[in-house]
Amino acid sequence: MNICMVGHGMMGTWHSESLQEYDCVLHSLVGHVAEKTEAFATDHGYLNWTTDYADALNGDVDVVILTGPSDTHAPMAIQALEAGKHVLVEIPIALSYADAEAVVELAERKGLTLGVAHPMRFRKEHIELCQRVAEGREHVRHVHSRLFLHRLENIGSTGLKRSWTDNLLWHHGAHLTDVGLWLCGGGDPEAAFQRKLRAFSIMPPPLEATGIPMEMTATVETGPHQSIVCTGSYYSRERILDVFVVTDQAAYRLDILKGTLSVDGDERRVLSEQDNNAQVSRDFVDAVRQGRAPRVTGRSVLPAMRLLQDIEDEQNHWWGERAK
Repeated sequence: MNICMVGHGMMGTWHSESLQEYDCVLHSLVGHVAEKTEAFATDHGYLNWTTDYADALNGDVDVVILTGPSDTHAPMAIQALEAGKHVLVEIPIALSYADAEAVVELAERKGLTLGVAHPMRFRKEHIELCQRVAEGREHVRHVHSRLFLHRLENIGSTGLKRSWTDNLLWHHGAHLTDVGLWLCGGGDPEAAFQRKLRAFSIMPPPLEATGIPMEMTATVETGPHQSIVCTGSYYSRERILDVFVVTDQAAYRLDILKGTLSVDGDERRVLSEQDNNAQVSRDFVDAVRQGRAPRVTGRSVLPAMRLLQDIEDEQNHWWGERAK
């Protein structure tokens, strides 16, 4: 199983490290700057490196993992699928619902495996909760997912300045909305989306310095006694990434940055963010080898993408009307 990794930032590094000792071959690395790409390929044991994506796709690779800038995910996924490669794409699968749907439909037409790196769906504690919900043994009442960090400059988690701008709504918002729908649906985001009674969102206009809205709030009512709230901000000097779930039996708070799960206030350790993320690429490689669906399929993330598109459309209309 030959792997082509696109990008060598934080997620490219994490996926590379998770696959170094796995039953696959780190075949090709695609980067932007030749010297940095060559150095990373050497350090992580890639057989080949290139700055030409098309050249890598012409090589003997089976799986393409996309970890580059968000706006390249959909076009690069389509290019890889057209070349007959299985694709694992980092969040977000695209920056619009239409583009996300196009990627999913192409993979299905080609009979190729398409996965999306939604690591929140790999938490065994939440997987067990989803199973109890699906079996009717527990009922989710409320999910509040939060992402707060300080990103007034275009610098990523590794501390390096990016050549591209991150997107709070489509990148981090994809994490937050998807996990809410997934938990409320007992593992089926589409089921939760179809029960949606109403939704409300607040986003400011884009900040001139960054070109993107810097805060988001989304509230979704997925039943008369069930709701999802997603909040995020790039203004916060305190970094927060957590998921708080209230059910008819307990309250669960997963603190992803601290690696802890609190159940009714009783706290215990869980997998770190990186160790949990390591399951994503390994599951995808196994899925391709075994001819099964990966844990997070492309189609399964479309409900969250529809919700994000509704939010963006609503805010564009709101601020357009205000500008008149």
